[in-house]
Amino acid sequence: MKQINSENLQEKTAEETKSRINMLIDNIRKVIHIETLKLEYIIASKIAGGHVILADTHGVGKTSLARALAGSIDNSKLKSPNMEIEIEPFSRIQCTVDLLPQDIIGFTRIDGKDSKFIFNKGPIFANFVLCDEINLLTPKTQGSFFQAMEEQKVSVEGKTYSLPSPFFIIATMNLEGAHLFPLPAPQLDRFMIQISMGIPCFEDERTIVEQHSRNDGWKSFDTVLKGEELILWQDMVDKVTIHPELVEYIVKAIRATRENPYILQGASPRAGVKLSRLARSLALVRGLNYVTPDIIKELYVPTMSHRIIAKESAGVPENILADIISSIVVAR
Repeated sequence: MKQINSENLQEKTAEETKSRINMLIDNIRKVIHIETLKLEYIIASKIAGGHVILADTHGVGKTSLARALAGSIDNSKLKSPNMEIEIEPFSRIQCTVDLLPQDIIGFTRIDGKDSKFIFNKGPIFANFVLCDEINLLTPKTQGSFFQAMEEQKVSVEGKTYSLPSPFFIIATMNLEGAHLFPLPAPQLDRFMIQISMGIPCFEDERTIVEQHSRNDGWKSFDTVLKGEELILWQDMVDKVTIHPELVEYIVKAIRATRENPYILQGASPRAGVKLSRLARSLALVRGLNYVTPDIIKELYVPTMSHRIIAKESAGVPENILADIISSIVVAR
């Protein structure tokens, strides 16, 4: 019997994964114009088990992006971790200042007919959750996401419920406006990456106007992946190789944020864990079974920018971080 080389098998699996992910990217781009690079970051965060903040102005397609990503994956055959709770494939939370924690995670009520306690699930019980304008929530309600994002569970009146797998949150955040509440540092630290979709170029904006005035893009839109594939890829992330010298590179880059004179509060050790896992996931998205120094370097700013607090006179945090990562040399 011919022996199969395990390294060649891993390369073949990585290439097959890249091909399937490219199908997902092409499907999403039927209905939303976004840079492929940023879409790779979002998909890699989802595969890595992380969550994403989209910090943007109004009307750039954040909701359409979430709808397209959720609608591209068929989770219908995935089992619910709680037999009594039906899991939705996609839910949207439109954040307002009057929302309470129970509006997010759910509440327990008494059934008048049988005198039994019944749990009314909140919109957090979904494979894909869009939390629109998260910084309109009061700090108390923002706190309802902490356990869900870190442990993939929620606790209601002494009982703990598991959230589904895969579980993914995209939160949109207003950059300016009235009645905004800053997200607390522990919550920001739980987001894997923060990016901006940005304003499209002239040609893309013209296509958006032409396409969405007829709504043609959604007519041929359908699922292209199974939820089981996504779970398989999540398991594959752990098998992507990251060299010990690259681990040292990450640790040095994280610690440098705590020693920089322009930074008031640096990144936590959790930031290094998130960066390492996201780097492995992005390598998988690109058909690699190993992490390169360039992958870590390109992910450093979007994974750190929301985790540090720069001094008021220091300028833009992204520029400070770009200077830090460019000054650190990878051991060869």
